[in-house]
Formats: sequence, structure tokens, C-alpha cells
Amino acid sequence: MWESLQHADWVMFLATTRWLFGLVLIVHFFSLCFCTGTIVLLDLRVLGIGGRRKVLTALAEQFRPWIWIGFGLAVLSGFLLFAPEAADYAGVTPFRLKMLILLAAVILTFAMQRTFANGDSSAAIPTGAKILAVVSILLWLGAILIGVEIAPLTGLG
Repeated sequence: MWESLQHADWVMFLATTRWLFGLVLIVHFFSLCFCTGTIVLLDLRVLGIGGRRKVLTALAEQFRPWIWIGFGLAVLSGFLLFAPEAADYAGVTPFRLKMLILLAAVILTFAMQRTFANGDSSAAIPTGAKILAVVSILLWLGAILIGVEIAPLTGLG
């Protein structure tokens, strides 16, 4: 399956067109920064470190579309970066670990977004939510760091 994806005509075109591949890489980095940055800002608000003047539910509502737009662009561009070496990436442990960490981060972010949408804006933020905010920051940071280390660890990329 990965071999056939890797050898599809559109993937070969993407892989051999330097400016297009570079553009996809830029979109991927930008969208990751955008998505992760807004999530971390929201997590910092949960921790009481940043944005204390904003009501948490209002801030979450304001950031929600931007988080998911950034995430959608990151997934699309990430897939386009994965496709030219799909068979190689799919078989290495660091890439699989990145995908696992990313899945956990997305599930946690989705759960926290639902909680913020249903939460009481005047209530104090529970300790459990603060712990989850720290875990969220660590998961997103971990996914980025392991993604950066895939090339040096495996020789891919």
C-alpha cells in the first residue's frame, strides 16, 4: 500500500518539483506553529499563566476555528510530505511514535475543547484541568520534537 502511494504519479511530481515540495514544507511548519501556538495559549490560560483577563470559555470559542484550521492544514501538508517516502516512514519507530503522540494530543485537545464549550465561565478552573493542560503542552511539544528528530535518527527526510 505504501509503495503504491509512493509511486503514484502525483506523488512523484511533488517529490521531483523542488519549489512545490518546499512550499508544502513551509505550509506544514506554518500550520504546525499556528495550531500548536493557539493550543498552548489556551493551555496557558487554563494554567492561569496567560490571558487572565479573558474568560476561558470565550477564549476557547475564539481559538477553536483557528486551532482546527491549523490542524487540518498540518495534516494535509504532513501527508504530502509523508507520501514521497511513505514506505520508509511507515516502517520506522520514531515516525510511529510521533503519530501515537499526535493522536493522544488531538484526542486531549478535542476533549478539552468540548469541556470548555460546556463549562461554566465563572467557575474556578479545577486542578485536573490544569494537569491536562500541562499534559497537552507536553504532548504537542513531544510530537514536534520527535518529528524534528526523525531525520537524524533514521536518515529519512
